[in-house]
Amino acid sequence: MQYLTVTIPEKAVTVGSRIGLADTFLSRLFGLLGKSRLDDGAGLLIRPSSGVHTMWMRFAIDVVALDKNLRVLRTWHRLRPWRLTPVSFRTHCVLELAPGQIQQHNIEPGDQLVLST
Repeated sequence: MQYLTVTIPEKAVTVGSRIGLADTFLSRLFGLLGKSRLDDGAGLLIRPSSGVHTMWMRFAIDVVALDKNLRVLRTWHRLRPWRLTPVSFRTHCVLELAPGQIQQHNIEPGDQLVLST
């Protein structure tokens, strides 16, 4: 799996340096299933995705919905297992992070994320 670094240059923040890219059918299908936790700085960018679920997961995650330009549309803090985010046709991809990362990095709607390898 390819790993990316995700930053918010306007805030001089590195959201994560071990963000996996789920951009194939199988990698999107399985996502974080089988993991027991996410470390700070780790996560998963699911592209394309208009919403996510946490079915069969064993831990809560922070979820960030992004438009096609990687601008933050909406966030969900500590989404527990067996939950769904609403599906939105404006959402192009979704970033899943360790719980607490949205608050720690002050990620807000309107923030512009940048990906690098």
